[in-house]
Amino acid sequence: TYQFAAIAATAGVVSLATVATYARVQWHMAAGDAAVPWAELAAQLALALGGAVGMEMYARWAHRFLWHDFEPGWALHKSHHEPRVGAFEANDIYALANAAPAIALCAGGFLTPGVGGGLAFGAGLGITLFGISYMYVHDGLVHRRFPVGPIADVPALRRIAVAHQLHHSEKYGGLPFGMFLGPQELEAAGAGPELDRMC
Repeated sequence: TYQFAAIAATAGVVSLATVATYARVQWHMAAGDAAVPWAELAAQLALALGGAVGMEMYARWAHRFLWHDFEPGWALHKSHHEPRVGAFEANDIYALANAAPAIALCAGGFLTPGVGGGLAFGAGLGITLFGISYMYVHDGLVHRRFPVGPIADVPALRRIAVAHQLHHSEKYGGLPFGMFLGPQELEAAGAGPELDRMC
C-alpha cells in the first residue's frame, strides 16, 4: 500500500507540476502578453532548485533542534527511533507539516502572475521535489517501508542510507541530522572512515 501510494503520489505530483507550469504560462500569455514569459520560467526553475537545496538545510536544522532537542518535537519524532508498529508512525506528521507550505506556495504562485508568482510557484515545487526525493531515500531505501527498485544500487544513495543508519545508532551524538548531505556531516566530524567501512 505504501509503495503504491508513493509511486502514485510521485506520478501525480510530477504530472500536476508539468500541467500547472504549462497552464500558468498559457494563462500569462492569454492575459495580454503574447511573448513567452522567460523571466518567470527562469525564476520558477531557480526557486525550484533553490527550494530543494534549501529544504535540506532546513531539514538538518529542524531535525536537530526541533525534533531531537525540543521536547514537544521529540514526543512525535521518537516514534521514528523505535520499532514501528503498523504502516505509520507519529513522526509521519512532519511530512504533512512540510506539505502545507509547499501547497500554499504552489497555489499562491499559480494564481499570481509575474515573476513573484513564478518565484512562489517554483519554491513550492522545490519543497515538493525535496519531499519526494526524501520519501524514496529515507522511507524506501533506508527504512524499507516500500521497495525502491534500482535506486538501491546507486552508490551515492547507498552512502546516504548508511549515513542515516549511523544517525539511528546515535554513535556520533546523533549525527548526521541532514539526509542528502549526511555523509559530508559525518566526514566533517571525523566519521568518514567508519562510513567508508560500512559502505
